[in-house]
Amino acid sequence: MSISRADRPRLVITSGEPAGIGPELCAQLANVTLPPCEISCLVDRELLETRAPAGARLDHLKVLHRPLATPAVAGKLDVRNSTYVLRLLDDALAGVRNGDFDAIVTAPVQKSVIAESGVAFSGHTEYLAQRCSAPKPVMLLVAGNLRVALATTHLPLRRVPDAIKTPMLLEILRIMHHDLQSAFGIAQPRIAVCGLNPHAGENGLLGDEDLHEITPAIETARASGINAYGPVPADTAFVPREMAKADAYLAMFHDQGLPVLKHAGFGHAVNVTLGLPVIRTSVDHGTALTLAGSGRADVGSLLAAVELAVELVQRRRTAAH
Repeated sequence: MSISRADRPRLVITSGEPAGIGPELCAQLANVTLPPCEISCLVDRELLETRAPAGARLDHLKVLHRPLATPAVAGKLDVRNSTYVLRLLDDALAGVRNGDFDAIVTAPVQKSVIAESGVAFSGHTEYLAQRCSAPKPVMLLVAGNLRVALATTHLPLRRVPDAIKTPMLLEILRIMHHDLQSAFGIAQPRIAVCGLNPHAGENGLLGDEDLHEITPAIETARASGINAYGPVPADTAFVPREMAKADAYLAMFHDQGLPVLKHAGFGHAVNVTLGLPVIRTSVDHGTALTLAGSGRADVGSLLAAVELAVELVQRRRTAAH
């Protein structure tokens, strides 16, 4: 069934770090087949034109011009443009809140240069949550039917065990359960919870967090009707037999779950933030400074983020009726 122009999901894309590949990925969207939607791109117009590949039909994009603080050079970070990057996010969020847009799609940012500007910034997920007053954002990566959420995100590895606490895990499981139902349409989502330690701690021999923090969270979640199970040893959690049992995974730290997901779908995976009052999807990769301006950046993940955002908007609309 065709979707009328008036009913098409309205997406706003933030072009991200101007020295990275975000602007040229946005330009590439003008030349690919998109799902029925209306796309507006927040970007410096001259930057977009400069980075666009030859033959890009930029007249097919609705550009919402936001001027750079200082001219951007591909591959060379400039802390003076950190305010520009954050303004793109703030304007996108304001647009969704006032009804101009249905969802936000984000191109990659460079966390280090924003932090260098004096802003406490650990990533899109945390920044948008703070702006939305959302108490617990959850990062979920999606590649086809593989969905991996993270208990901790951009945290140094030595701090991870101290962060793994029962109340936090229980809150994440509740958010995952709710959003997998409401956003992804999974009636009774099965959530596999990875152990933190080798062999999920091997009954305390290899660490006691699995016994004393992870297991109680799972048990409490199950008592409330959430189909969570584990802790599953992470070294076997993603073998085909185990993957057939799960609709989603909860990994304990960034590099426990994401290597598997990116192996399965790098360049076509999508980052989704659960626990927000707005729909936000993003690419599964960074700013790729060494590729910026080369014309070799792959638009696949940004296109997938657009496609998933459209799907989530449509499902939310259906649920509302």
